[in-house]
Amino acid sequence: MEQPNTAGDWEAAHNLRFWAVVALAGVATGLLGDLMMALLFNVQYLAFGYHSGSLQSAVEHATPLRRVSSLLTAGAFGGVAWYLLRRYTKGEHSEIDDVIWDGDGQLSFRRCLGTSLISEVVIGMGASIGREAAPKLLGGASASALASWAGLSTQQKRLLVACGGGAGLAAVYNVPLGGALFTAEILCGTIALPIMLPALACSGIATLTAWIYLPAHATYLNIPQYPFSGSLMVWALLAGPVLGLISAGYIRLVGWVSHHRATGLTALFAPVLAFGILGVIGIWYPELFGNGKDMADDAFTGVGGLGLLLVLSALKPLVTALCLGSGASGGLFTPTLSTGAVLGGALGIAWSLAWPGSPAGAFAMIGAAAMIGAAMQAPVTALALVLELTHSGFGLMVPMLAATVTATAVAFYVDGYSIYSARLPSRPPGWRSALLTAQPYAGQAAAPQPARAGRPGDGAPPAAGAEDAHHSSAEHPSEPGAPG
Repeated sequence: MEQPNTAGDWEAAHNLRFWAVVALAGVATGLLGDLMMALLFNVQYLAFGYHSGSLQSAVEHATPLRRVSSLLTAGAFGGVAWYLLRRYTKGEHSEIDDVIWDGDGQLSFRRCLGTSLISEVVIGMGASIGREAAPKLLGGASASALASWAGLSTQQKRLLVACGGGAGLAAVYNVPLGGALFTAEILCGTIALPIMLPALACSGIATLTAWIYLPAHATYLNIPQYPFSGSLMVWALLAGPVLGLISAGYIRLVGWVSHHRATGLTALFAPVLAFGILGVIGIWYPELFGNGKDMADDAFTGVGGLGLLLVLSALKPLVTALCLGSGASGGLFTPTLSTGAVLGGALGIAWSLAWPGSPAGAFAMIGAAAMIGAAMQAPVTALALVLELTHSGFGLMVPMLAATVTATAVAFYVDGYSIYSARLPSRPPGWRSALLTAQPYAGQAAAPQPARAGRPGDGAPPAAGAEDAHHSSAEHPSEPGAPG
């Protein structure tokens, strides 16, 4: 699979009808984001018997039996529900990245809705996958449906689906700028005016609409305004390449488990086993339950010692990959962000033994930005997201830039995957050029750049799903892989 978001000019007519659909898509995405979060929160409250505070605190107070039984129930429900959904909606598209990069922007709303509902239920019961995939997918699906209803062109539809996907992320995390940049840098591959204007409008409207139910404050509260220091700067320059290599390994792991994920009848039972293993590990490490938001929050505020942070940085990617490999559908944004946060905190604590004076939380913020930037292959989006998620970090901007740039560059030159492209089916060399030559999109002015050696599509190993991209939603799709 070539990295498709590095090609194309994405020109589309911005007429009055287009802007009307942008606005409608923003409103629909915000409302659907509220629906998904309301479902998630209420499932969490029911599963772990609490009504306020954090999921991690609730899990810590739950008995070991309740922790394991919650995840076993989630596995049984998810296995049956996903199996039936995939069987009875066979051939319908539900992978937003695929229909933007290699399709006509047409998503099946009913399949996307079913996938999203199941995903949020199992995450609420403790599964280690990202919650952002559902609102991202439904944002894209609502934009696709509205574009079809309005009779817009294929190019306009693809752009609107990208805007809806980024707006879904923006709405549930209160990150309108980060959501718009996600649309441009990741889904469209260019930060240009024709992309940014509708992306900003859609993300802004979706975020404003989501305030009907979701709070208007930062996702991570009370994060200190950490100051710049020479120690942080030197550490960032040294740690960036290390984080880049680790990110590349993490991306390869995601691609491998996606390629070998449970299919057919096996997918009925695999989630029970995978989620049950997570439940047992969670008896000792309750931080692993859910998408990792509370784990990142602790790291940003300097909670946790060197040993705990190192263990969590190793276990979180493994249990997330275990859940994905079982056939579960969900996002990777917050699990990746939290892994970078605890890893950065651990490496920072070790560094402070030689050069003391900088708080562990500052290292965690730098590590989070670097790892998510490298894993998404989107450094600008990563920096904006960390700043918006925490409403902090401006004093760390220079070391954060240094670590994110070097980490992203190292991950890119290792093989060029991202956590999104690694989950899609592999392609023969030159597949995209041939596709665009045969069926050019409206406004397509330039051929994409050829695949670089070692990227997916050059015979490099794994990407998600054995099916052809145009049938990725068939028997076993590569379902939402996004910014949870």
